[in-house]
Amino acid sequence: MTDTLIFDSDWLTPEQIQLDGKTINYLAAHDIQYVQHPVAAIQRLNVFVPAAYENGGTVNGYTRDTAPIFMPNTVGGYFPGPADDPTRTQWPNNAATIKQALKRGYVVVSAGLRGHTTVNESGQRVGQAPAFIVDMKAAVRYVKYNQARLPGNVERIITNGTSAGGATSALMGASGKSKFFEGALTSLGAAPATDDIFAVSAYCPIHNLEHADMAYEWQFDGINDWNRSQPVAGSMKNGRPKFEPITGTLSASDQSLSADLKRQFSDYLNGLQLHDANGQALTVSPDGTGTFQNYLVQLLTDSAQTALDKGVDIHKYAGFTVTNGKVTGLDLKAYLTSLTRMKAVPAFDQLDLGSLENRLFGDATVLNRHFTSFSQEHTTVKAQLAEPELVEAVNPLTYLTGKQSAKMAQHWRIRHGAADRDTSFAIPIILATVLQNQGRDVDFALPWDIPHSGDYDLGELFAWIDGLCQ
Repeated sequence: MTDTLIFDSDWLTPEQIQLDGKTINYLAAHDIQYVQHPVAAIQRLNVFVPAAYENGGTVNGYTRDTAPIFMPNTVGGYFPGPADDPTRTQWPNNAATIKQALKRGYVVVSAGLRGHTTVNESGQRVGQAPAFIVDMKAAVRYVKYNQARLPGNVERIITNGTSAGGATSALMGASGKSKFFEGALTSLGAAPATDDIFAVSAYCPIHNLEHADMAYEWQFDGINDWNRSQPVAGSMKNGRPKFEPITGTLSASDQSLSADLKRQFSDYLNGLQLHDANGQALTVSPDGTGTFQNYLVQLLTDSAQTALDKGVDIHKYAGFTVTNGKVTGLDLKAYLTSLTRMKAVPAFDQLDLGSLENRLFGDATVLNRHFTSFSQEHTTVKAQLAEPELVEAVNPLTYLTGKQSAKMAQHWRIRHGAADRDTSFAIPIILATVLQNQGRDVDFALPWDIPHSGDYDLGELFAWIDGLCQ
């Protein structure tokens, strides 16, 4: 192994930030190459260490050797996720998260990850799947390879991300030591270490893409008006575009496709053989009803009750019945109608290859590809179908259901807002339930009135991490 992958502690230099009127002193090393043969400039990482550890001090009960290593990413929409910094202001960033993590005593490592728009020096596309997860694995391997030189406990690595970044975090937790990625990691010259991790924090993970269209129609079939925001061309400011609202109504053909996908979801869901904490089978009938739907109703009712107990007026959304301060019923269709549909049909594998996920599964020669046989069969444009083994490889459920072997994280914290319309509630529920059925430690909730977003409850997140690591 060449010296290019050896971390030099002299790279750590003093920096400071202000947080809640107090100064946080830390050491930082920036722009570190984490593979021997990078194919894009983004493949670098930053390291941040509480300054107290330099002189043998403690923070929050942690020492230089025992501090958890927190690895957040900035991936969204499967676009490139740049390495982050507590002083970063350009979008995307999790600067506030890193500041709080340093205050808590964590070592923070933020790696830049390729996305579907990444190109190399020659202008060739090098960021389609599975690039995002290959880079994340390489970054973890770099950290583990340097365990004697980097502060922090490599047996306590926790990943964190939102949306596609949440999917990245979840996939890291599910696919440790997977053989599928070895060729790509070897080609990059990744460090000779493992890439399994200790714990996963995933906010609204956009994953399980080959079944996400079915799940979306199981939830929204019969709700035909949709609305969402889209970026305005040429409106970039500080790295972030402005957005404008757009609306539409499903055509008769769209509605027929929705019904077909809804029926397919029952076969998929029932094949998972899920059960709740009491051992009751969670199933779906072709019409969409069943114990799995009842389980969703209970989760949403619990979320509403928690909000009601805090004095929140839950009737912002329709469908809830409240009696003597208790949520006693939920008309799910009424709730979903007031929540509103966000996406047309199919929600992810669009028939015109127009989604970000279609671009994710492109390659060096084809910009966009379908990733489900359903959309390939109904495509409205000339299209290719991505290799099924590739699509499966970037789905955490592939490993959790035993289709491919891997070493999995034991501890999981999954959050999906009760007002999140980007993917079906079924998708995170399936992930959490499969994990629970396997006996893994899972903290799962649908927080009330939270849209598609993350890092909104850092106190609770870090308390969860401390509960695992202290």
